[in-house]
Amino acid sequence: MARTDDVEAVAVLGLGKVGLLAARLLADAGFHVVGHDVRPRSPSETFPVKTTDVSDTEALAAALADRRAVLSCLPYSFNIGVADVAHRLGIHYFDLTEDVATTRHIRALAETSAGVMAPQCGLAPGFVGIVAASQAESFDRCRSIRMRVGALPEHPTGLLGYAFNWSPEGVVNEYLNDCEVIEEGVHKWVSPMEWKETVYVAGTRLEAFTTSGGLGTMCETYLDRVENLDYKTLRYPGHMDLMNFFFHELLMRERRELAGEILTNAKPPVATDAVYIHVASEGWTDDQLKRVEFVRKFRPIVVGGERATAIAWTTAGSVASVIQMVRDGLLPERGFIRQEEIPFDSFLATTTGRLFGEPL
Repeated sequence: MARTDDVEAVAVLGLGKVGLLAARLLADAGFHVVGHDVRPRSPSETFPVKTTDVSDTEALAAALADRRAVLSCLPYSFNIGVADVAHRLGIHYFDLTEDVATTRHIRALAETSAGVMAPQCGLAPGFVGIVAASQAESFDRCRSIRMRVGALPEHPTGLLGYAFNWSPEGVVNEYLNDCEVIEEGVHKWVSPMEWKETVYVAGTRLEAFTTSGGLGTMCETYLDRVENLDYKTLRYPGHMDLMNFFFHELLMRERRELAGEILTNAKPPVATDAVYIHVASEGWTDDQLKRVEFVRKFRPIVVGGERATAIAWTTAGSVASVIQMVRDGLLPERGFIRQEEIPFDSFLATTTGRLFGEPL
């Protein structure tokens, strides 16, 4: 089994905005990072960067042979292949996926893994599940967990009020794949882009509606423990109706790849974004019904002398914190890690986790 004795040896696959930032955060936290990307990159980083074709299984295995962990920041369609190689090598595996089928495959691998198999370590699923679990555990009995997250342009234009600062294929899947919920104690699958409601964060009016993938494994964990549990995406008002028109009346749901191209061309990424988070849980403590909330608006910050968008640093910061916790012995060293099993206080105590504790 190819494993190095260096517990801080990490490979980061995919050096887009999130992957590059995650690699920098891990390097700053003391990890010995090697970055891998399909495109040649300038040697300006403090860690080595290699050009690697991750679709070539043997080349990928050779690239990971001297690592103790791998973080995939690749499009979700590559993650099963990467996880298979990590499992074969006996090293830790982390990713940011929202894809339910990918996570199901990784959970099966975790039953026989020599290392940790930890998908869904981004923002949602990921960080918000850690927050929600800490709220639920604060009650004697919890009746509801409501998780709302949105990555939006700070200064929106047009009717959609949106910019594709995240993977277009990931966003399209969120809008079209069915969504898990617990409703009145029953585990259900419901349609996306429904159950619209109004939410305010930092004085900004937003709409929330169902999208897939944001709950990770929480429905399984909290079934029979929580009466109502759901996840919704936050957008500026009017967005959901327009996207329903685009996907359903214009039949773009049948052409997902083209839909992603059209939307990205119309609404390219912006440098000034905001991540809105509203996680609220209700339950009883000492027979008193209470509500606890975690509400934040995160903006771009400077990391390592460079400006990072809100969606990039919250996503990269979340997974970097989880990797640090595994290194420091605060999480299991093998098997599947659910986000809701990660202690929130320990997460906030990591070098990158402390960024999430800043006030609104």
